[in-house]
Amino acid sequence: MMNNLNKLISGTLASLGMICIVSGMTMPNLVKFENNNVGKLEVNQKQVTNAKTNEIKLKDINIEVGSTLSTNTADYLLNPEDIDESIINRLNLDISNVNNNSVGSYTYTITYNKKIYNGSVIVNEKPLPNVDSITLNSLSIEVNKELPKDINVYIKESLPIEVTSAIRLDISNVKTDIPGNYLYSISYNGKLYTNTITIYEPQIIKDTQTTKKEN
Repeated sequence: MMNNLNKLISGTLASLGMICIVSGMTMPNLVKFENNNVGKLEVNQKQVTNAKTNEIKLKDINIEVGSTLSTNTADYLLNPEDIDESIINRLNLDISNVNNNSVGSYTYTITYNKKIYNGSVIVNEKPLPNVDSITLNSLSIEVNKELPKDINVYIKESLPIEVTSAIRLDISNVKTDIPGNYLYSISYNGKLYTNTITIYEPQIIKDTQTTKKEN
């Protein structure tokens, strides 16, 4: 009976040994199999293109007086990137009402499929040259004589024409028919300058020799 028990134990231990050996041999293969079957996950991001609204929106155009207006219709669109190029090419621009040589606000139009869109062109004055100071002359004018019209007569400095053409002269307080001292002024680029104009009567000089002969 002891022999049978020993055989049973030996058989059991041998079976366990074989199982361990087989398990050791198959586990790496299983791991390898699993590794071979793990694929890479690729995520492809779709590019989403901006949809064209084809909604026509106009912008206000600001230019300096004397500047040339663009004839490119796309330059007047507020949202050219939202409109198909084929549509932009069919837009009809009309800037005939705009006077780019005169300061003011004007209306331009764009027509598409018989529908009219209105926009504004604002013509602004050119920025004035900077002048630190202007010195005015004190003038003496004989009574009943006309006041000078040349702005350079009133100013001591020699100024460029861009400056003198923008100067505003105010001689409204000067009464040329009444002798006296009067204030006049000029204004330039938001600054006011003043000085005086004297209206005088000419002195009458008597000829003393003629007076003696008459006596």
